[in-house]
Amino acid sequence: MKPHEHMATFGTLDGELRVGGMPLSRLAARVGSTPFFAYDRDILDDRVARLRGALPPRVELSYAMKANPMPAVVQHLATRVDRIDVASAGEMQVALDSTIHADRVSFAGPGKSPAEIRQAVAAGIIVEVESTTEIERVIKAAEELGLTPRIAIRVNPDFAVKGSGMRMGGGPQQFGIDAELVPAVLRRYSTAGLDIIGFHIFAGSQNLNAAIIAEAQRSTVDLVSQLAEHLAAPVRYLNLGGGFGIPYTAKDQPLDLDAVAAGLHALVDGPITERMPEATPVIELGRYLVGECGVYVTRVLDRKVSRGKTYLVVDGGMHHQLATTGNFGQAIRRNYPVIVGNRTDTPADENATVVGCLCTPLDLLADDIELPLAGIDDLIVIFQQGAYGLTASPTAFLGHPAPAEVLV
Repeated sequence: MKPHEHMATFGTLDGELRVGGMPLSRLAARVGSTPFFAYDRDILDDRVARLRGALPPRVELSYAMKANPMPAVVQHLATRVDRIDVASAGEMQVALDSTIHADRVSFAGPGKSPAEIRQAVAAGIIVEVESTTEIERVIKAAEELGLTPRIAIRVNPDFAVKGSGMRMGGGPQQFGIDAELVPAVLRRYSTAGLDIIGFHIFAGSQNLNAAIIAEAQRSTVDLVSQLAEHLAAPVRYLNLGGGFGIPYTAKDQPLDLDAVAAGLHALVDGPITERMPEATPVIELGRYLVGECGVYVTRVLDRKVSRGKTYLVVDGGMHHQLATTGNFGQAIRRNYPVIVGNRTDTPADENATVVGCLCTPLDLLADDIELPLAGIDDLIVIFQQGAYGLTASPTAFLGHPAPAEVLV
């Protein structure tokens, strides 16, 4: 998708981008300083509604908070999704401080500490265990607290998902218990006082290919059907993962959600209902829910020409925007969609490179892109910033102030 398509999503007024219906200059004045992240709640609501309209009614929607743990965003989504997935004690507390009930929260991720597991068990959260060590820690915490914990086995599948930005299943992984070991694990802990409610398989993230996602979901259902035969009770929780991608570059095409949904309808109406009638299928999404609702706004501090190349030096940078610089898992760095947010009605008439204020050549936000002529105090806007922005970046590097975040 190209920048003008993203501008159309947010809207413009008198040559300025609008976020949450507010012109960018007014929003910047309201925030008080740049740089800042702004998230548009209407775009967020539209995405949830689109998912609700496409996915089978039986499928529950879980928000993977790691994508954006801003409390206001989490609180907003807590009233609109069915579940929240967390990956640390800090995220767990944000979820528990929202309106969602603890039994609708799941806790995934390798390396859960004994203290984190105890906190989750005490709260009644589903612990998605990634190893037998974690299972033992759950048992110990449950014995000390006098509770019966609910757990799901996170499975490292025996298949890989092609086309994912990050592969998180298949082959050796720090994530989950290898599929071939799960039957023995279920037998070993069948009388350990655990309520094993089901399985979680998340094989990859940031995938824009609907056919690949659908095939991964079919493979997941087939694998869980086989593993369910070794479970003492019926499967009640079937977390199919997510991995739905969003377009970051001009060459990217949006995910065909309807095609993914058609595959899910076939799975729910077919093998899931036939083989696991008591299971609640869950789709766990982070980036796909929040990624397109956010922008990062940074102000031009300097404009300089070095041996024929124009640089716009801004007051933000890699310390807030690691992914934009290409250092968050990308094999090849490509420009995110970028505009001059207070000149949306001005044609692009130069090529410029946008760099941050850090003392490293890695601080590259956009390389040789077409922009309207921009000068000092103009506002540079980077789209697709609702997920893996601030909290996925090296915020302490060089000691610059943290940016503001607003939900509008």
